[in-house]
Amino acid sequence: MTISIGTRPLQLTLLPNDVLPEGLSWKIQEGYIRTVAWDQEGDSITLGLWGPGEWVTTAYSALRPIEIQCLTTVVVEQTKFTADQVSQFLADHIRTVEEIFWINRIKSAEERLLQLLTWIGSRFGMVSSKGYRLSLKELNLTHKALGDICGLTRVTVTKTLSLIRTKGTLQRISNDDLFIPNKLFLAI
Repeated sequence: MTISIGTRPLQLTLLPNDVLPEGLSWKIQEGYIRTVAWDQEGDSITLGLWGPGEWVTTAYSALRPIEIQCLTTVVVEQTKFTADQVSQFLADHIRTVEEIFWINRIKSAEERLLQLLTWIGSRFGMVSSKGYRLSLKELNLTHKALGDICGLTRVTVTKTLSLIRTKGTLQRISNDDLFIPNKLFLAI
């Protein structure tokens, strides 16, 4: 972790799996983050995925413990919210939690994983007229991480990805990149 101190706002550079300090508000300059809590058995519950330009904080969460975990190398800058920004922040976070909750309620593992990849692709993928290119490597989303987000095991994610690639539902561009055609995008 690198800390820059001076007249400018506090800026941190963190590595994958680092955790941002609690109670402060951050604007993501570079990289990808997830907010996570735990259930009574100690299993993680992903509350959101966030990328460049978005804000994160634990200050408004009723859940404890909650962490802001770095998925990739991240550069964040401490920020203070105005009243309007707090309203927008809360609306964005509520929408994201609802979308993840909706995905997690899909019964079929294949449909659940497809919907998760579609959601991630629409947020962080490269858009084209035919769909989205999604780099799992760029986001540091392993099969285990995808499973943690949508309530599947790593093995189920691996088998399901193989199945949907074989069917041609998703197209593999490289080992870590997928193409998600527009026809797969379901409304959340």
